[in-house]
Amino acid sequence: MINVIEVKTKKQQREFLNFPLKLYKNVPYFCPPLYIDEKKIFRDDYVYYDQSEAVYYNAYENGKMVGRISGILQKAHNAKTGEKRVRFTRFDSINDQRVADALFAAVEDWARSKGMDTVCGPLGFSDLEREGLLTEGFDQMSTFEEQYNYEYYQTLIENLGYVKEVGWNESRISMPDTVDERIEKLIPRILERNKLKIGEAKDVNEFIDKYADKLFELLDKSYVDIYGTVPFTDGMKKMLISNFKMIVDLKYVGVLENEKGDLVCFAVSFPSIAQAVRKSDGHLTPAALVRLLKAIKKPKVIDFGLIGVDPAYKNRGVGAVMAYYMLDFFKNGGIEYAETNLNLEDNADIQNLWGRFGRQIHKKRKAYVKKLEV
Repeated sequence: MINVIEVKTKKQQREFLNFPLKLYKNVPYFCPPLYIDEKKIFRDDYVYYDQSEAVYYNAYENGKMVGRISGILQKAHNAKTGEKRVRFTRFDSINDQRVADALFAAVEDWARSKGMDTVCGPLGFSDLEREGLLTEGFDQMSTFEEQYNYEYYQTLIENLGYVKEVGWNESRISMPDTVDERIEKLIPRILERNKLKIGEAKDVNEFIDKYADKLFELLDKSYVDIYGTVPFTDGMKKMLISNFKMIVDLKYVGVLENEKGDLVCFAVSFPSIAQAVRKSDGHLTPAALVRLLKAIKKPKVIDFGLIGVDPAYKNRGVGAVMAYYMLDFFKNGGIEYAETNLNLEDNADIQNLWGRFGRQIHKKRKAYVKKLEV
């Protein structure tokens, strides 16, 4: 018999956090989150609890933990869309339909108790968290920003009546061996025609002082209609800035501003730290810190984090300008390739943009939805 228990005690919290580390212990493609960050979900002052509620469940059989799941009531997103949804996230399970049945039943019951009529996911508190179920690319290394899962998860979830709502793909991006000279000549013209210039800062602190508020404003503006996104709160901004300072090198960040000094385009990339944290299960041991610093200082792989364009400048070529500038630097700076993380399949702008480069779609993901009987 599968016994599902709401996580309450410190012991249960540790079991919740440690379960995926044990489940994927021998999987070379799995990258855990930083353990110190993941622990924060059990703190009352966690950054997202000013706009959300969450519940956490562990599943046991004969005293042995066999699965886990979390439910999130993202009030800001429901207010934005007028929906009554609960998100599921952090679902991990052995390959046993009984376990999945019991865990999802617990989340669905919790959703009904909150007056909700729909469950969707995997989605985190915001799109800054890991989201989407991996459905292709099980032999590819996960980025630090996204979650790996076993192939059988898809069957477990779909057997419960969940259907695809959206799809994402992830691409490996490299510069072509040759760049069309016409495009290189076109870039200065695009900048001149739109009266744009590349923003500059001498260090990260100056960049934050000059551009942080403008970047968050543009993020909210350019991502407002993207699936699952929520407006940035002060707490989210503070968290993102803290993470930015830790791993970002300005060499991998670009902004375009107009003649008034307003941001019209940005691209933020991160040195890949997946391999650096994988070996220590996400714990920041002394050895892990050495690997982390090395990965940040001399990266071979870059993860594309955030790319946005002011809707007023859409279809003017500014996104392509930013991508070409950054990718050309990657090539000259010894970067082997870049990972895009999640791009919505129906986001024609971003799909067309990457199609101009050396691109390999090597991973795909889904978000599921299920209407509840209430």
